[in-house]
Amino acid sequence: MRETFDLPHGRLRLPAFLPDGTQGVVRAVDAQDLHTVGVQAVQMNVFHLMQRPGSSTIQALGGLHRMTGWERPLFTDSGGFQVYSLIRQNAKNGTIGDKGASFRVEGHKYNFTPEKSIQLQMSYGSDVVICLDDCTHVDDSDDVQAASVRRTVAWARRCKDEFVRLTAEKKLDEAHRPKLVAVVQGGGSAALRRQCADQLLEIGFDGYGYGGWPLDAEGNLLTDMLAAVRDAIPAEFTVHALGVGHPDYVAAGVRLGYELFDSTMPTRDARHGRLYSFTVDPKAGPLHSPFFRYVYVKDDKHIKTNRPVSPFCECPVCAHYSLGYLHHLFKINDSLYPRLATLHNLRFMMQLMDSLGSRS
Repeated sequence: MRETFDLPHGRLRLPAFLPDGTQGVVRAVDAQDLHTVGVQAVQMNVFHLMQRPGSSTIQALGGLHRMTGWERPLFTDSGGFQVYSLIRQNAKNGTIGDKGASFRVEGHKYNFTPEKSIQLQMSYGSDVVICLDDCTHVDDSDDVQAASVRRTVAWARRCKDEFVRLTAEKKLDEAHRPKLVAVVQGGGSAALRRQCADQLLEIGFDGYGYGGWPLDAEGNLLTDMLAAVRDAIPAEFTVHALGVGHPDYVAAGVRLGYELFDSTMPTRDARHGRLYSFTVDPKAGPLHSPFFRYVYVKDDKHIKTNRPVSPFCECPVCAHYSLGYLHHLFKINDSLYPRLATLHNLRFMMQLMDSLGSRS
């Protein structure tokens, strides 16, 4: 496993968890809050950003870093998973073909190609640009998965061609250009995952990602598929477990050799009243499940709880506020609650990554 990942806006210590600021914001917190709890990088999403606030607005506001006040590394997802999800929900929403995707959202029609995805991400000032991929469901047939692999590889080649063209046009040297990451598809077939990885390695990228939904129908992590992808990628390349954010699954991913993770789960859980608490000191030794538990802040048993959410937490919330006070804020629906809860869960994730990194 690599220990660092050098990017235009700084060096990441690995492994790293990236909160998703999908629409240009990590909900309920600002850039300074993220600094405070030790977040190294955030991930945003082209599919949402191209709709709101819109690409011309992002450029007018100086790119994503300046617009959001975030000075550290920033990843942008290609939007492939979101396009797939939109069309899978209702085929009338759009189509996916070899040229790219066409879809309609809120009355607006979008034509989305591999080249367009790269153009947008480069214009946003991303540190890590992710290739557009053709996502599938893990239970789709082998024929569907094989077609997805063929299209994903073809799109990745087009993404790289456009990336190389724009890098030359902008006169970006090796130290100042973003990194380009390709996504490995193949559903639940280890053979197709290997085929996809091999073909992407022939094209050549700076890093690789596990593509597709990472869970089975019961919500369990697809460890066999994650292992197959990690085994297919040489150790010198960083591999990103896209969309993985459950603490147990992140720990499993690190054990498999993954260095990067992102998800909306910790911040969404925080806003909805599910806080994370270590059951052991994460600095004391190896983490074995169950190393954490959920604290449901709305439970009435917490009304008079005069202690922090977690005795092992280093966040400013646990340093200054009781669980009983968080319960009160949640019950009265005060806007302070989501900020404090988000800070807590994000600091938990940063402590988790520090602990896993020291033992990898």
